[in-house]
Amino acid sequence: MYEVPPMERFASFDGTQIAYVEAADGPAVLLLHGFAADHRANWVVPGVFDALVAAGHRVIAFDARGHGESEKPHDPAAYAGDAMANDARALLDHLGVDAVAVVGYSMGAIVASRLVPEEPRARALVLGGIGGRLAAGSPVTRRSEIAEALLADNPRSLTNVAAKAFRRFADRTGADRHALAAIQRAPLAEGPSRFGDIHVPTLVIVGAGDTLAGDPQALADRIPGATAHIVGGDHLTAVADPAFRTTIVDFLARIPHTP
Repeated sequence: MYEVPPMERFASFDGTQIAYVEAADGPAVLLLHGFAADHRANWVVPGVFDALVAAGHRVIAFDARGHGESEKPHDPAAYAGDAMANDARALLDHLGVDAVAVVGYSMGAIVASRLVPEEPRARALVLGGIGGRLAAGSPVTRRSEIAEALLADNPRSLTNVAAKAFRRFADRTGADRHALAAIQRAPLAEGPSRFGDIHVPTLVIVGAGDTLAGDPQALADRIPGATAHIVGGDHLTAVADPAFRTTIVDFLARIPHTP
């Protein structure tokens, strides 16, 4: 197993401290994790990080603001608009990356879908854990209900199944629930979804039991030239299926190293 280096930090576009890790050499891959997770839970533990290093990539992963070892503001304004996409862009600037494949899961995939259309350094995109349902703006539950569940004194009292699942996952990962609630209460990025503006090779990959994401082909159909792939697992476990990482590695192996 590759020994992941210690995390480093940099000041992002608005001064927020973002923790990141960079490993190995080769074509760069930027990893964006899901809500209430961090780079380790989403990419290192399931073996995705190792697989990309073994395939000859320079792997860059960071903890999104409000997560992991990055700064965790409790003010919703700190997460407004495209703050997370701007963090990704600032990290690429900080590291002097001139071409990159972007791989996102769930929240990270949504961030990636807003980053890539305006990022000239992007050469490929992997959208994991989102499909037709999320892309159409049909969440399982309202963001306000997730925020309330995250801050509830007694999680056993929660009746909304989806919101309760987010709370349970946040408790299991030891996340800062106040920061996560602030993310859910932050104003969303303005403007329509940018899926039709993605013009790099794109893979949509979803677990067979992922009822939150919906049909990956329905999302792939909205992105010029995109392909869809289904692996085992649901929204929380698909990343652990060995087919998840091998599918990503195989897809990136077919992408030219420069835009």
